[in-house]
Amino acid sequence: MLPGMTNTAKRVMQPREGLSGSRPTEPTGRGPALLRSGGEHGKAFDLRLLGRAHQTNIPFLQNVLNNQQFLGGTVDTQFIDENPELFQLRPAQNRAQKLLYYLGHIMVNGPTTPIPVKASPSSADPIVPAVPIGPPPAGFRDILLREGPEGFARAVRNHQGLLLMDTTFRDAHQSLLATRVRTHDLKKISPYVAHNFNKLFSIENWGGATFDVAMRFLYECPWRRLQELRELIPNIPFQMLLRGANAVGYTNYPDNVVFKFCEVAKENGMDVFRVFDSLNYLPNLLLGMEAVGSAGGVVEAAISYTGDVADPSRTKYSLQYYMDLAEELVRAGTHILCIKDMAGLLKPAACTMLVSSLRDRFPDLPLHIHTHDTSGAGVAAMLACAQAGADVVDVASDSMSGMTSQPSMGALVACTRGTPLDTGVPLERVFDYSEYWEGARGLYAAFDCTATMKSGNSDVYENEIPGGQYTNLHFQAHSMGLGSKFKEVKKAYVEANQMLGDLIKVTPSSKIVGDLAQFMVQNGLSRADAEAQAEELSFPRSVVEFLQGYIGIPYGGFPEPLRSKVLKDLPRVEGRPGASLPPLDLQALEKELIERHGEEVTPEDVLSAAMYPDVFTQYKDFTATFGPVDSLNTRLFLQGPKIAEEFEVELERGKTLHIKALAMSDLNWAGQRQVFFELNGQLRSILVKDTQAMKEMHFHPKALKDVKGQIGAPMPGKVIDIKVAAGDKVAKGQPLCVLSAMKMETVVTSPMEGTVRKVHVTTDMTLEGDDLILEIE
Repeated sequence: MLPGMTNTAKRVMQPREGLSGSRPTEPTGRGPALLRSGGEHGKAFDLRLLGRAHQTNIPFLQNVLNNQQFLGGTVDTQFIDENPELFQLRPAQNRAQKLLYYLGHIMVNGPTTPIPVKASPSSADPIVPAVPIGPPPAGFRDILLREGPEGFARAVRNHQGLLLMDTTFRDAHQSLLATRVRTHDLKKISPYVAHNFNKLFSIENWGGATFDVAMRFLYECPWRRLQELRELIPNIPFQMLLRGANAVGYTNYPDNVVFKFCEVAKENGMDVFRVFDSLNYLPNLLLGMEAVGSAGGVVEAAISYTGDVADPSRTKYSLQYYMDLAEELVRAGTHILCIKDMAGLLKPAACTMLVSSLRDRFPDLPLHIHTHDTSGAGVAAMLACAQAGADVVDVASDSMSGMTSQPSMGALVACTRGTPLDTGVPLERVFDYSEYWEGARGLYAAFDCTATMKSGNSDVYENEIPGGQYTNLHFQAHSMGLGSKFKEVKKAYVEANQMLGDLIKVTPSSKIVGDLAQFMVQNGLSRADAEAQAEELSFPRSVVEFLQGYIGIPYGGFPEPLRSKVLKDLPRVEGRPGASLPPLDLQALEKELIERHGEEVTPEDVLSAAMYPDVFTQYKDFTATFGPVDSLNTRLFLQGPKIAEEFEVELERGKTLHIKALAMSDLNWAGQRQVFFELNGQLRSILVKDTQAMKEMHFHPKALKDVKGQIGAPMPGKVIDIKVAAGDKVAKGQPLCVLSAMKMETVVTSPMEGTVRKVHVTTDMTLEGDDLILEIE
């Protein structure tokens, strides 16, 4: 605000979004001379302002108020002539009207993000603990900024006591709440974390599935999340999960995209990059490590763990296998070595054997251990790792720990308190932190794994399903009508894994195994059936692309003859997939994005589009229609307001909307409802199409299984691609269309040779199982 302005003047001068055409009132008090009446200069400016800016008004005045010459009070009657940029007015964003449209849409049609179970957000807001005034205390990030990655690694190794990484901001909610936690709720607790947990090694808050889910389901920018959290937590290192040559995607990208991504992530505040590959495929790992190193980040190379090194009957992934891979990663220059136990398979005996072997072999290298608590043995396993020589272990806030998440932060802090492994984290602060997350978790009841799971399960030692996938797989199964068959899905997961050659299972390889497992259950196939009919079946796209070699080469090679049966004449990738991809022209992509979305395209947007072109386009189109939905609180975002509810929405500092939901009309002849709001004291109405009512007016035919040529949907899902049209001739096995459900894509192929008689679906249409797709004669 301007110096010397009274509180009344401050309120008057503040523009209120949604009140177009309102005239700013001249402030009182001792402000800059331009806005004070009296004197020839003041009168001259008043006349020019009224004469030239009466139509542009608020945008013009905002430019004046942001002008440094004006703020310095060194202006005269030539001010406007000398500053023509005052009339470079930004077009109205119309954010208020767009948000009303979003809220009306939610009130009429329900959430825009897929909801796995019917549960409403808690009515209680999470309790944010008090934060002291002033900057937060110094933390490990201060060492990193001062001494660089090598000095940081030395400080970690020389530290007395056990260090912790908090996964609450990423992997914990990815595992328990389907990755749905919004930046809005992360920001609320961030100042408390900065002030009370400066002894943490790092906070994992980015990468993995959070990147695409932010755009795909939360309609917010993942880069903005990183920027805003960095501003709120300047003292603790941030850590992300980088899928090697896959970056934060599910496929390989041109090398220049991975390098640029790491560079921009580092510029936006990322510090430690945990680099892994879903197959432990060394060329992909090395590419990711090189990209992080060239960006100046801390390289934490991760070995993905499966099997059981303490079980002599499990010979494929033996202790020697892990030691040999560790040698390669250390030789490549990793700053920190991580064991990534993504399914929680590490038992205490295996922890002691593996970690002590690594500590003996690499005495100066920091060791970081990651696990999940699916079996319930996570705390015991992490204590065993710490006693065997690990420097850092992963934990989550108590109320966001356990089950498929990480072990409890409070348990590790309490168990090591007063011992040589003391974490230095104040236990009483952990309690307050947990209380906040217990309240925040209630807002995401519709995504909470406890809706369908009531406990962890030691059967993970058999099925080896990663913690981050376990709950998503459960929700996927429910969405495909297989909720009652989840036990069968888990058994099929074991069979699918063996079919594919006993893989390291972590995104994206775990998704491939999961897609195949659900495909087998959906179609009533055993392993023997699937292998026998491999030449005829329409396997999920992810399975086909894996067998083609699109994510790398699995340890032990591809399964034969399955691979040859499925691929037939399809092309195969030899060696590292990204090595054969030409560089992506990022400048050309930026130009293309500007043409489509306007001038405000950032380098971060270009990378989002490079990795998720369709998801990014949908995200931009959504926000262009519905505005900044990330400014809504989570309850409003998910279920909208109740009639007569009043609330405020802060668009940015100094711009707050005052909204009241007034009423909703009956359905009109066009299938629409009118929703009435009060916005900043003015009546507004929004016309919204009732999509559920429209669906009830439309009955989609089912494919009759005894009628040859009627092709039905093999699972519920959305039609994302149609590859044929009426009149086209098709061969047996030819792709007809692609369906998508919860990020699982399935290609529907023709079971016969013939001519397409009629196509019954359109792109973006949502189908139930057995809905008629097309007819072939």
